[in-house]
Amino acid sequence: MTVTAHNIPGVEPPPMSSHATAARGDVIVHISGQVGTDESGAIAEGLAAQTERAIVNVAAALETAGATVADVAKSTFYVVDWEPSMMEELARGGAAARAKIPFPDSAVTLIGVKSLFAPEMLIEIEAVAIVAS
Repeated sequence: MTVTAHNIPGVEPPPMSSHATAARGDVIVHISGQVGTDESGAIAEGLAAQTERAIVNVAAALETAGATVADVAKSTFYVVDWEPSMMEELARGGAAARAKIPFPDSAVTLIGVKSLFAPEMLIEIEAVAIVAS
């Protein structure tokens, strides 16, 4: 499977992502929204910690489905009460996760939401990966 990142010429690429990805493969893997909880169900404290844990959980779900982080073509971040001032904390969590797991750049969409399924949850991340069968 091959996922390649593409950026618009002359336009600054988005942080930790790309403008577009192209994927070639046989199997599409959809990862349900992952949140900032550990294996015991404990919720991480704060947006950065929940972001880091949610990304680690995405990687674990990918592995369970026979994919890797290199196979991710697109992910969507849902962040509660999003404001641009939260970008530093979100990026800090993303960088901490990338220090553990080498996620390549891919197409990413960030959507601000009023709430998630539990009031303690601050972020939920879903992903789509393409793998060779």
